[in-house]
Amino acid sequence: MRIKNIQIHPPLAAAPLAGITDQVNRLMAREFGAAWVVSEMVSCKGIIHDQAKTWELLARDAEEPLAVQLFGSVPAEVAEAAAIVAEKVKPLAIDINMGCPTPKIVKGGDGAALLLNPKLAGEIVRRTVDAIKIPVTVKTRKAWDASSPDCLELVREVEAAGAAAVAIHGRTRDQFYAGRADWGIIRAVKEAVSVPVIGNGDVTSAAEAKRMFAVTGCDAVMVGRAAIGNPWLYRDITRSLAGLAPLAPPSLAERLAVARRHLGMVIERKGEYRGIREMRLQLAWYLKGLPRAARMRDAINKADSIGEIESIFAAIE
Repeated sequence: MRIKNIQIHPPLAAAPLAGITDQVNRLMAREFGAAWVVSEMVSCKGIIHDQAKTWELLARDAEEPLAVQLFGSVPAEVAEAAAIVAEKVKPLAIDINMGCPTPKIVKGGDGAALLLNPKLAGEIVRRTVDAIKIPVTVKTRKAWDASSPDCLELVREVEAAGAAAVAIHGRTRDQFYAGRADWGIIRAVKEAVSVPVIGNGDVTSAAEAKRMFAVTGCDAVMVGRAAIGNPWLYRDITRSLAGLAPLAPPSLAERLAVARRHLGMVIERKGEYRGIREMRLQLAWYLKGLPRAARMRDAINKADSIGEIESIFAAIE
């Protein structure tokens, strides 16, 4: 897949996830096979007002092929923030969030709220495209709710405004992450626009990734929550797309080794206190499916030091 002049091979993307896809998570995704990674969403107002916490979300490695995702609903502000990020962070693309379902985002008219105003969505993209030289992409959802129009008008508006690609999560805003994703809307979007379409929602295995390509005709698949604590999913999908035989699932020793390395990289960048707290969710997912996983998750959520984490891991080795 190509987004303007950017070659993405294999056609596999790591979805932006708030509180998850920080610098280290993206590096892990790249290491295991994702060809395209996107930052967790960043506030345009936070960038414009030079808020330190906002800039912390944009920490990156120079060699990382990165798209920065912004959220906002005032065209001039999104364009200004995109120009600042393009100059200071130098990502390969700017992605605009038009799909986040959380109340604190939509109440300000941002994220999935833009599904209710396709004309505004188009104007946001138009102003942003005019402000920067790198590609502008959009990530959105199927619709606001089951009784609302689907996202086809929005994707046509943003394509006409210059969006270089669109990613579609096959759930409505009111579904959040429950129920099944509707891959039919991804196919409908693919048939409605000429820019690359990235499919998102319920890609939980290599087999499901291949099925999404077959069912939707999408140009790339995007993996989200299924890869939390399971970067081997990127490896499995990459091998499947290349026609290679699957590898055995990671052993317990391998899972713990990667979890330790992931935690160590986060602590190196953020310190032990903050790093452990930010990694609690991901560490618990590394242990998903093991005997006594719920008990271990509770212990991890109370851990405050590397020593406590090591004690939890040592008990299951």
